[in-house]
Amino acid sequence: MQAKNTAPKPLVSVYAEKGVLAFRFSSKYNSLFEILDGKAPTKQRTMGLGLRESPENWKLAQSAALRIERDLSDSENWQILFDPTFVKYGLAVKYTSAALKLAAPIPEVEPEITVGAMWEDYLIWKQPQVEPSTFQASFSGTFTNTLKGLVWDKKTSTFSNTQNGAWDLPISTAAANLVLAHTLCAQNKKKLLSALSEAFTRLQSQGKTKLTVNPFLIVNTVTENKTDKYKSSFTVDGVIRLWYEIQDSETNPEEKDRRAFTKDERDVIIKAFYESDKPGQLQAASLVEFLFLTGCRSGEAFALTWNNVRCDNNQIVIHKSYAGGIKQVKATKKNDTRLFLMYPKLRELLLRIKPVDAQPNDLVFHLMNGNSYNSSSLNDVWNHVPSQKGRLRRLGVVTQLVESGIISCYLSPYHTRHTFITLQARGGVDLVMLSGICSTGVDVIMKHYLEHDKSASPLDL
Repeated sequence: MQAKNTAPKPLVSVYAEKGVLAFRFSSKYNSLFEILDGKAPTKQRTMGLGLRESPENWKLAQSAALRIERDLSDSENWQILFDPTFVKYGLAVKYTSAALKLAAPIPEVEPEITVGAMWEDYLIWKQPQVEPSTFQASFSGTFTNTLKGLVWDKKTSTFSNTQNGAWDLPISTAAANLVLAHTLCAQNKKKLLSALSEAFTRLQSQGKTKLTVNPFLIVNTVTENKTDKYKSSFTVDGVIRLWYEIQDSETNPEEKDRRAFTKDERDVIIKAFYESDKPGQLQAASLVEFLFLTGCRSGEAFALTWNNVRCDNNQIVIHKSYAGGIKQVKATKKNDTRLFLMYPKLRELLLRIKPVDAQPNDLVFHLMNGNSYNSSSLNDVWNHVPSQKGRLRRLGVVTQLVESGIISCYLSPYHTRHTFITLQARGGVDLVMLSGICSTGVDVIMKHYLEHDKSASPLDL
C-alpha cells in the first residue's frame, strides 16, 4: 500500500496550460480576489502569468509562488507584505497597489535560502559523521549531482544538465518535488530526502529560515517494491520467471548481471595474464588469479597485506578494503572481519608470490611502482581503453580474448566474484559456508552472484 503524502499542499501552486504558466490559488484566498475583482470567485482562482513554459520560467514562477504564499500566510501583516502588482515577486499583472489600499509601503523581504546553499553548509557539518568513501560517492557525488539536476550519460561518459535541478531554488515544496521527479533510484531518493530533511531541521535550529513546515518530509511518498522476494512472476509473453531470475532495481548494476565465466574461460584468462608481454598485465596476473580463486571484492584484495595471510594455518584474514576514490584503506563493505580458508591451489599461489623479504605490512598485490591497485588500474589491464583523438586504442587482456574469439563474451573484473561463487556452488560446496567466506547472504548469492544453470534438473533419488 502506497504511503500517504503528509506534506501540506501549497496554497499557491504553479501549473502550465497550453504552454503558458499560471498560478492556482487556494479557495482560502477567495475573499482577497473579491476585493481585487469586485466579486468572489465561484471556484479556485487562477491567474495567467504571461510566461511561456521553460525551465527558467518554472523556477521564476515557483519562487514567486512561494513568496506570495509566505506573505499571505501572515494573518496580521498580509496587507503590508503582499504586493498585488506582483512586481515584488519579479512578475507583473493587471492589479494596482491601490486595489487593496495598502497601509504601508511594501518592504523588500529577504529571499529564502536556496537548497544549494543549505546543502553546502550541511555537507561541512555532515562530513565528519560518515565514512569518507560514502561521503564522496553519495553525499558529495550522487546527491549533489541530483540537486543540481545532473544525470549521468553512459554514451558520452559525462553528466548532462536537465535544467531541472533544485539547487538554485529557494527551500520549498516545489524544490522537494523536483527531487521526487528526478530519475534517481527510489532507495537513493529516499536517502537524499532524509538528508535534506535533516539539513532543514538543522537550518531551523539556527534560525536561518522563516519556514515553519519542513518541505522535505515527503520521504514516505518514495516507496520501494515490497513484494515477496521469493515470489515468481510472469513476463508480458506469459513466461514464468523464478524469484532468482528477477533482478532488484536498487542493486549494483554489476551484481544484477549474474553471468559468470566457465572454468575453462577462467583458466584461459589467468594464463593470458601470466603470458602477456606487457609488464603491467604480467604484474596483475597474480591479483587476477587471486580474485578468481577467492571471489573476494577487488577492494579487499587491493588492501590485503602479508600479516593477514597465514599460510601456517591456511587462513586469510579479510577485514579491510582500499577505496581508490578517496585513496584510503577502510572497513569492508559489511564492516566485518572474516576468515577465508585456503585450499591447495590458493595456498600454492600465495606461497609462490610471497617475497623472501616480505614485511608484515607490505601489500600482497601492488603496481609496479609499489602503489596500491585501484579499480581504474585493474580496468586498464583487463578492459579496453576507448580510443582518443590521435591515439591508438589499447586493449586489455580480456577484451583481446573476446575479440579473438577465445572466450565467449566480455565480463567485468567484478565477475571474478560471480565466477568463484558459481563454480563453487555447482561443485557442491555448502552455500552457508560459501556465504560466510564471501561475506554475503545465501539469498543474495542466489539472486545476484550465482549464474542459473539452465541445464540442471532434479535428481532421480
